[in-house]
Amino acid sequence: MPDYKTILAAKKEDAAAVPRRRERHGFRALLFFAILLFSFPCFGQEKIKFPVSASSKTLGYSPVWVAWKQGFFERQDLDVQLVLMSGADKSLMALVGGSVFLAAGAADAPITAVERGMDIVAIGGVINGLTHFIMGAKGYKSYEDLRGATLGSSGLTSGTAFVLRRVLKAKGLDYPRDYKLINVGGSAPAFQALSSGQIAASIIAIPLGFEAAEMGFNVIGRVADVIPNYQLTVLSVKRSWAEKNRPLLVRFMKAMVLAMRWLYENKEPAIDFLTREMKLKPAHARKGWEYYIENRIWHPEADVNLEGIQTVIQIIGEQNQLKGPLPGPAKYIDQSYLKEALKELGK
Repeated sequence: MPDYKTILAAKKEDAAAVPRRRERHGFRALLFFAILLFSFPCFGQEKIKFPVSASSKTLGYSPVWVAWKQGFFERQDLDVQLVLMSGADKSLMALVGGSVFLAAGAADAPITAVERGMDIVAIGGVINGLTHFIMGAKGYKSYEDLRGATLGSSGLTSGTAFVLRRVLKAKGLDYPRDYKLINVGGSAPAFQALSSGQIAASIIAIPLGFEAAEMGFNVIGRVADVIPNYQLTVLSVKRSWAEKNRPLLVRFMKAMVLAMRWLYENKEPAIDFLTREMKLKPAHARKGWEYYIENRIWHPEADVNLEGIQTVIQIIGEQNQLKGPLPGPAKYIDQSYLKEALKELGK
């Protein structure tokens, strides 16, 4: 049987252990509540403002509007302010000037900007191919009919203007010897210029190409038959800003990936969205969605078409805007933000 001193010592030891047990229990409770706090969203938390410029609001740019209007940006706690700017040059100028964090526009714009020493890099794709038809007015049914005619394009020294010139060159027509080229804007204003008789032909994207054909205009050729790989539009950022704000940019790319997946996986809701938001006829929205999905014009994970980027580089080089040997896509593309976004989402 323990003596009195042994019992007293044991009681003192038990008494001393109480605060330690309380401290351990308190720490465990604190850890438990901390896990709860960080495991669930903080309702009412202020979202980060994220201004974005887009050079056009057309069927091809729909993934950006899907991410915005369907709440994919919001789910990443991004308060995206989407600003429509006519033309890739204006969109890129807003990026360089710091009024937006990201610009969606023609792929040739950031490439030429890099060549001019600007701190720009493309991080993802929007329109990964060419859906355009070369549409002719009445009396213009073949490429040869365009000799000596006035044609319309979006700009004169960038984007689809270079595409049109390359297609026509492949068909035996050189610029400016064999035809005139005027800037009428994108597909919608080009369609209007064609309808008014201002131009003899133009390059017009789907679904307006379908509508033009239905109205009796002539399909002279399909651009993709001459240029099967082409990266038309990309998502661009300032490289220095991106490096300092990597988590923010990864969240943006997560939203874009989810928007692309939604377009692929929800045919009827996607067609309804395109009809409403892009103000398309339901039949044209359906045909447009089917064409973009079947031909992977939208990449299902918002990636770029590297072979298409190389084609853009070659075309820019043909216009003598690149010095020395043609560089590879790695000079202008950084896929690390997208790869990190995909890792967090889980493929």
